[in-house]
Amino acid sequence: MKLVLTLLGVVLLIVAAVYFLVPADQLPGFFPGHETGLARVRIKHGIASGVLGLVLLGGGVWMRRR
Repeated sequence: MKLVLTLLGVVLLIVAAVYFLVPADQLPGFFPGHETGLARVRIKHGIASGVLGLVLLGGGVWMRRR
């Protein structure tokens, strides 16, 4: 369970970086927020995935201590 939480947290942090660095029209088609012709980044999606990634990483670290 610890490994799963940690890996999901890392993956979500990578997804958050993609949301902050790539415009909406260049996002992969399976990402929520992909919109053709929109040249701005998806800040809210990036914040949400980043916060959730940090929470999952924190949960993984907390479980390791127990």
